[in-house]
Amino acid sequence: MNKVVNSLKEAIGLSGLKDGMTISFHHHLRNGDYVVNMVLDAIAEMGIKDIKVASSAFFPVHGHLVQHIRSGVITGLDTNYMAGPLARAVSAGILDKPVTFRSHGGRPRAIHEGSLKIDVAFIGAPSSDAMGNINGMKGPSACGSLGYAIPDAMCARKVIAVTDYLVPYPNSPVSIDQTLVDWVVKVDSIGDPAGIVSGTTRVTRDPIGHIIAGYAAEVIQASGLLKEGISFQTGAGGASLAAAFHLREKMLKGKIKGSFGMGGITGFFVDMLEEGLIEKLIDVQCFDLDAVKSIKNNPDHMEVSASFYANPGVKGCAVDNLDVVVLGATEIDTRFNVNVLTDSNGIIMGGSGGHSDTAAGAKLSIVVANLLRSRLPIVVDEVTTRVTPGNTVDVLVTERGVAVNPRRKELEDRLKDAGLPVMSIEELKAAAEKIAGKPGKVSFTDEVVGMVEYRDGTIIDRVYKPVGSDI
Repeated sequence: MNKVVNSLKEAIGLSGLKDGMTISFHHHLRNGDYVVNMVLDAIAEMGIKDIKVASSAFFPVHGHLVQHIRSGVITGLDTNYMAGPLARAVSAGILDKPVTFRSHGGRPRAIHEGSLKIDVAFIGAPSSDAMGNINGMKGPSACGSLGYAIPDAMCARKVIAVTDYLVPYPNSPVSIDQTLVDWVVKVDSIGDPAGIVSGTTRVTRDPIGHIIAGYAAEVIQASGLLKEGISFQTGAGGASLAAAFHLREKMLKGKIKGSFGMGGITGFFVDMLEEGLIEKLIDVQCFDLDAVKSIKNNPDHMEVSASFYANPGVKGCAVDNLDVVVLGATEIDTRFNVNVLTDSNGIIMGGSGGHSDTAAGAKLSIVVANLLRSRLPIVVDEVTTRVTPGNTVDVLVTERGVAVNPRRKELEDRLKDAGLPVMSIEELKAAAEKIAGKPGKVSFTDEVVGMVEYRDGTIIDRVYKPVGSDI
C-alpha cells in the first residue's frame, strides 16, 4: 500500500478539484509557509479557476495570492487572521465577494457542522509515511502541533498531505492518521520553520509594557484566581506575554502550581512547564522552536485539535476551563467591545484568532494595551470593527489605569481594595484624548470587503473598504 504520487498536479487531478470548489490549508508554519503558494501555482497552471481558499490564517508570505485573485483563480477567501499584502489588497476591494473572518473555535464549528464545506484539504506535513500518517514534530520543517489542520483532515472530501520528509511506515507519533489521508506528495520543502517566530511572539522590552503587565498580574491576584491549580492563556503579543512573566514571579513567590497553560505555546510557557509551575500545556499551535522541541519530547505538552481548543459546538472545549486569559487590542470602546482585525486606518491587519473564544470561555478576561498607540487613543466611542463582544471582556489594563466592565462590580471592588488605579473606561478615554486629542474618523465606502463571524456563527460586524484604499 502506497499513497505517494509523483506531483502536486497529479494529486490535484486525482482529487477531482474543479472550478468553483473550496480548498483549505492550515497555518502552523505561519510566515514560513511554502505550501499555500505552491498549491495555488499548480492549480493556476492546470487552468482551474473560481476557487475559494479557506486557510486558518494568511501571513505576509501569502501576498503571492494577489496575482491569483487578479487572474480569477481565487474568487473567495475564508480565514481567522490575515496580514500583509493580501490583507491590504482585500481591504482595497480586490475580491468581488467579502472574506469571511472566523475565530479559531468558529472555524472548526463551521467545518464540522457543514457550513464551511471543504472539497480538498492540503495538509503541510513536516513528516509523513507513504500511507499518510502525519506529525509536525519531526523533519526539517517541524512546526509542532497540527491542531488547526485536524478538523480539515476529518471533514474534507479529499485530503492531500504535502511533505518534505517521507519516513518509513508507520510514522509516529500520529497527529493525523492514514484513515483520513487520500494521497501523499513529496516536495523539496514545505516551509522555513524560522518563519514561525515573529516580533509579536516575544516578551516586550518596553518599560511601559511591563508596567501594564505588572498591573495585569496584580488584577489576577486581586481577583482571587491566583491560587493552586490556576489555568491561563496569554495572547501572542509582547505585552500579553509580559503579563505571563509577571504572573510567573507571583507564582514562584507564592509557591503556586498551575494546572495548565494553553493557546499558541512559546518557549516561555515551556520553561514554566519544565520548572514545575504548570502541570500541562494544551497546544493547538507552537509559536516558536522551543515549543516545537518541547511537544516532541515532553508527554505533558499536549497536542490538541482546534475543536478541542475552542469549538463551541462540541461537548466541551478547553477554553471553557480557563481561569484567566490576557489579550491584546487595536481598539476598545466604552462598551468594552474589542477590535483586533483592522488598524486605525480601517485596513485589515489581523483577526480574532482565539481572542473571542477565550474571552467568552475564561472566568477572567483581561485586555492589556498602551493607552496611546502611535499617538492615537486606544479607547474610542465605537470600535472600527467589532470582533470580541464587550459582554465577554472583564478588564482593560493600561499604564494609566485599570477599567472594569460595569457587569463585574464585585471585581471592581476587589481591585480597589487591592490599591489598583481603578478608573472608569470613560475616564481612561478622556485621559488619552487630553494627551493626544480626539482622533478623526476614518471614512469608508459602502463596499463590504469582509464579514466578521462570531464563534457561534452569527455575523457581528462588517468590514468596509476605506475611502482612498485602491488596489
